[in-house]
Amino acid sequence: MNNILDLIKERPLIFDGAMGTMIYSKGVFINTCYEHLCVTNPKLISGIHQEYVDAGADVIETNSYGANRIKLEGYGLAEQLEDINRAAVRLAREAAGEDVLVAGSVGPCLKSDQLFGDRHADELEATFREQMAVLADEGIDLFLIETFTHIQEAQLAAKIAKEFEVPVFVSMTVGKDGETRRGEKIEQLVQTLDSDPNVDGVGVNCGVGPAAAFSLAERALPLTKKPFTAMANAGVPQLVEGRMIYMSTPEYFTEYCKRMIQLGVRAVGGCCGTTPEHIAEMARNIKSLSGVKKHVIITSHTSQEKPEVDVIPMAEKCRFGAKLARGEKVTSVEITPPRSIDLKPMLAQCQTCKDSGIDAINIPDGPRASARISPMVAALAVEREVGIETVLHYCCRDRNLIGMQSDLLGGYAGGLRNYLIITGDPPKLGDYPDSTAVFDVDAVGLTQVVTNLNHGVDVGGNPINPPTGILIGVGANPCAIEPERELQHYINKINAGAEYAITQPIFDPEALLRFMDAADAKGGSIPVVAGVWPLVSLRNAEFLANEVPGVEIPDAILERMSHAKTKEDGRALGIEIAREICEAISDRVAGYQVSAPFGIVDLALRVLE
Repeated sequence: MNNILDLIKERPLIFDGAMGTMIYSKGVFINTCYEHLCVTNPKLISGIHQEYVDAGADVIETNSYGANRIKLEGYGLAEQLEDINRAAVRLAREAAGEDVLVAGSVGPCLKSDQLFGDRHADELEATFREQMAVLADEGIDLFLIETFTHIQEAQLAAKIAKEFEVPVFVSMTVGKDGETRRGEKIEQLVQTLDSDPNVDGVGVNCGVGPAAAFSLAERALPLTKKPFTAMANAGVPQLVEGRMIYMSTPEYFTEYCKRMIQLGVRAVGGCCGTTPEHIAEMARNIKSLSGVKKHVIITSHTSQEKPEVDVIPMAEKCRFGAKLARGEKVTSVEITPPRSIDLKPMLAQCQTCKDSGIDAINIPDGPRASARISPMVAALAVEREVGIETVLHYCCRDRNLIGMQSDLLGGYAGGLRNYLIITGDPPKLGDYPDSTAVFDVDAVGLTQVVTNLNHGVDVGGNPINPPTGILIGVGANPCAIEPERELQHYINKINAGAEYAITQPIFDPEALLRFMDAADAKGGSIPVVAGVWPLVSLRNAEFLANEVPGVEIPDAILERMSHAKTKEDGRALGIEIAREICEAISDRVAGYQVSAPFGIVDLALRVLE
């Protein structure tokens, strides 16, 4: 079995969800000792563990949260402490098999409104050691000291846990304001645990829903170098016909967990109210994220001995590349392929763009993971029938490495010269939630594939002669949640052979300029084409800000859009804002890629007038 500290460095991990919620849903009343069910109803507990394993959890917790002497005495079960804890580990281990880790769950002994004093220390130390000795002896992979509200009690538990030579993760509980009932702030808790040699991982659980947990993670992550975990409740419970029901859907819960992973959280799971459905949704989405899934390593073959080929320079690849090479401003308009087999309306839009002097048509690949006519077929038709160049988005989601290489060679043979290499949205962001993603490589790996082809070598190091002459564009996200990670990802693309970049829609010019300055400082100077989106309404602006990954819209722009009273006012204001953004960045960018909201090409053209 792998060590969790090694695994969590390789990729973010998925913990399981609530145990108590699941037990209650099976008809067990709350006056029952849930930990005792490990002995009296092992089939029930084993079944819940198996549901979480089947859902995709990397780590499941033993049903031993309150199985200490102090808590068990309240049920008259203290003498069964060893039997309960041994059964808890065995049931979890049986469900976990070889591939899933088992965390020994240890909860607090003190209530949140109790004071921690020296008089408690000896009793608590003996209590923790008694339970932990049994859990460790049964062979857990880590201790999860969870839902603690007293930092001194948590540190005492961690000190005892460390005696058993397994990794120790400590998870505190705070309110949505980031404070315990005694007023200790999340910043104080995290800094204390970060400096504690007995603690291997730090986190938060319970107390808050996923949105608040995300906010807590934002505050906590800069303060610790240890792996940070977040296990939120399924929102805030509401009273429905006498029962407290958690209303957060698995999709809502998952969206915030994805954001936490992108922020730098190394493990996510669920607490009160979460179910195997929440964990399944979360696992399916997070495990397909770029940076989480392990990609095929693409080796650069450009320097190896091979038959001599004439590598095509950027200026000779296509008209778009020639303008970039000369330092002239380029323009493109994004037009999405139709959801039908009729290309005529799209071709008419492209003809309008050509007549207006636009350099290229930007064609997305399955935007928001929806099914449309093949973007490659659409690009070939546009170039053949309209005579305007295309910038074809090509994403890593839907095809394996062999299929992608074949597409690139076939597209080039058909006349396509300009590709924008992107990783792509997971399918769950679109219309087909049960579809699977491939993601053999991410945008960095695919950029290296194209670079190899441009140097006359395929992914296996075999010669391709004559070589391709593909102009390699990549995406850039100046407003990423983790700017340092995004910047390094961008630099990696450039090192893999990227020749220019197109950004996400820019609404904050200063953010773009900061990103470009930081890239220049790291040697990442390639032409940058700014993405521009003319807003059409406040609702459109709010959707982009809240639902589209990588798009950040300042409050000042949302405020301006709120003053638009009619559809015409909204469109005019959106064009005005877009023009202001273009003007603010004009001396730094190589051109503009303007989207056509809802397929209204005239809006894009008016921005570029």
